[in-house]
Amino acid sequence: MFFNDIHTRIRFILLIIIIILLLIIGKVFYIQVFSYNKLSKITEDLWSRRMTINAPRGDIVDRNGKVLATSIVTTTIYVVPGQIKAENKEKVSKDIAEILNCDFDDVYKYVAKNSSMEIIRKGMDLDSKTAEKIEKLGYDGVYLIVDSKRYYPYGEMLAHIIGFVGSDNQGLSGLELTYDKYLTGVNGSLKYYSDGKGNKLEVPDSYIAPSKGMTLKLTLDLELMEAIYNELNNAMDKYNADNALSIVMDPKTGKVLAMGSLPSFDPNDYQSYSEEVINRNLPIWKTYEPGSTFKIITLASSLEEGVVDLFKDTYYDSGAITVEGSTLHCWKHGGHGAQTYLEVVENSCNPGFVTLGEKLGKETLMNYIKKFGFGSKTGIDLNGEGNGILFSLDKMGPVELATTAFGQGISVTPIQQVTAVSAAINGGLLNTPYVVDAIIDESSSAIIYENKPRVKREVISKETSQMVRFALESVVANGTGRNAYIENYRVGGKTGTAQKVSNGKYMVGNYILSFIGFLPANDPEAVIYVAVDNPKGVTQYGGTVSAPIARNIMLSTIETLKIKEQSGGMLKEYQYLDVHYYVLPDVVGMTKEEATKKLKEFKIKYTGSGDKVIYMSPSPNTFQSADTTITLLLN
Repeated sequence: MFFNDIHTRIRFILLIIIIILLLIIGKVFYIQVFSYNKLSKITEDLWSRRMTINAPRGDIVDRNGKVLATSIVTTTIYVVPGQIKAENKEKVSKDIAEILNCDFDDVYKYVAKNSSMEIIRKGMDLDSKTAEKIEKLGYDGVYLIVDSKRYYPYGEMLAHIIGFVGSDNQGLSGLELTYDKYLTGVNGSLKYYSDGKGNKLEVPDSYIAPSKGMTLKLTLDLELMEAIYNELNNAMDKYNADNALSIVMDPKTGKVLAMGSLPSFDPNDYQSYSEEVINRNLPIWKTYEPGSTFKIITLASSLEEGVVDLFKDTYYDSGAITVEGSTLHCWKHGGHGAQTYLEVVENSCNPGFVTLGEKLGKETLMNYIKKFGFGSKTGIDLNGEGNGILFSLDKMGPVELATTAFGQGISVTPIQQVTAVSAAINGGLLNTPYVVDAIIDESSSAIIYENKPRVKREVISKETSQMVRFALESVVANGTGRNAYIENYRVGGKTGTAQKVSNGKYMVGNYILSFIGFLPANDPEAVIYVAVDNPKGVTQYGGTVSAPIARNIMLSTIETLKIKEQSGGMLKEYQYLDVHYYVLPDVVGMTKEEATKKLKEFKIKYTGSGDKVIYMSPSPNTFQSADTTITLLLN
C-alpha cells in the first residue's frame, strides 16, 4: 500500500539517487584527498621510465693522500626501442656498431627488443671521443648517460690488498669487498615519461645526481710499496723464484706500511687471471715452516723465563744433537764448537736452540708461542687470512719440542711472524695489525671512522724485549744477518732457511729463504720481512738471498720515514771479500800531512793550494767504505 502512492515512490527513488550521489562524491573525495599520492605514484610509474646513473665509488688513498684506487668518468649507451621507428632500427644499429667497432648483431638485438629500455653491453665504459660520435648521430631513442668505472692506477702492485669490483661496481675482493658499504655511493637517475608504446611525452625530464662513496685512507705508503715491488720483481727475475713476498710494519702500532707479493694480477683486467692468483694474498694467506726466523720467539721466551744467560752460559756445538734417537743437524757441517748463547743466536745454531727448547719444556714454550699469536688469526682487516698449524700438546714429544724450538714442524703465516717479532722488540706488546687508517666523508671531510692501535696483551717484559733487540743487532753485526748491515744505522734481524714439505716429506733443494729485520735497533720504527720461495741458481740461505733484499728495502724505509743516523751501534765483524767500512775521522783544522796520515784507509782528493784542511766531505764520524774518496778543502 505504501508504494502504491506515486508521490511516495518518487520520494523513495529520489532518496536512493541522493544516497548514490553522496557515495560517489564521498569516493571522489577519498580518492582526491586520501588516495591522491598513492594513485599519483602508480600513474607516474606507468608513464615514467628511469635510467640509473651509477654513483662513483669512494677513493682509496695512501697515508699521504695519494690516490690508489678511484672512479673515472665514462659513458654508457641506453636505447628505448619504442622510440626508434621500425624502418630506422637497422640503420641505427649499423651506425652504432661501426662506431663501437663491433658486430651489427651485438647492437641490433637490443634495438629490436620489445622493451621499455636497454643497455647496449658493447656500449658501456665509452671514452669521450666515442661518446661524442654517438651523440652526433642524433637518433631518437638513443641516450648517453655519464657513468663511472673503477680504475687502479698502480695495477698489480696493490691488487691483493685493494682487490677489485665487478661490472655492477660492487666490491668482489680485498678492501673493495670488506669496506664495500662505505665505498659504495648513492646512485642517481635520469627520469623521462613515455606512453605504452615507448613514445616520449612532452614532460620535462628530471635528473638526480649520484653521490660519491666515502674515502678509505690506508696506513700504506706508496713510496714504500714501490720499493718493495721493485725488489720483489728483481728477486723473481734474478732467481726464477716460485713466489716472493714482503711486509713492512710499524712495530709500535701494528700499522702496515707496505705489503705485497708476486705473482700478482692487474685488477683493471682481473678476468684474465686464475682464481688461484687472485684469491691468494700470500703475506696473510700463505702458511709454511718459518725456519730460523722463529728462533726469535724461542729466544724471547727463554730470556723471559730466565732459563739462559746469553753472556755467561755456554754450549758446545759438534754439528748435531740427538733427541730420542733422532739426529738433528746444525746448518754448519762440523758445528760451531764452544759458544756463548749470544753466539748461538748469532750463528743460528740449531742444536743450541734445541737445548733452549728443552730448558723451557713443551708446556711453557707452547704457551709463549700462542701468546705471541701463532695458531690463530692476527685479526688484520683483510679477508683470506690463514691460521697456521701448531702441534697439540698431547702429540708433542721431545723431537717435536726440539724442532719447534728452531722453527721446523710448525706452520705460520708471514703476518703472524711480523706481528710476533714486533711484540718481541717493541717492549713486549702484541698489537693487531691493520691497513685501514680512517674512513672519511667526501662531502664534509668528516672522519666517520678512525682506526686506533689495539694491544691484545703483554707477552714479555720491556727488559726482555731490550735484550732481544741487543741479540738481534748482534746477529746483523756479527752473525748470519751480516748482509743486512747498514753503516751509520742500527739494524737488528734474523735469517731463515726453511725446507718445504710436499706430501708429508721434505723436498730436496727446495727452500723458502727469509729475513726479518728492524731499525733502529735501539728504538724500532719499522719491521721488514722478506721471503723468497725456491730461488734457483744460488746457494739457498736466507742470509744470502733475502737479507740483501731486506737491506735495500730498509734503505728505502730510512728515506721514506726520514730515520736519522744513529751512533752507538755495533761495528760489523768483517770477513774475507767483505767491503770494509771505517769511522771517518774528523781532520778539519789539521795540516795536509796530518790529515793524510789520519785518513790512510781512504782515498783522498785535495782541493785548494794551502796546507790546512778547512772542510771535508763526506761528513766526519760516519761509517764509510775503504774505497770512498774523501775530498779535503785546503785554505
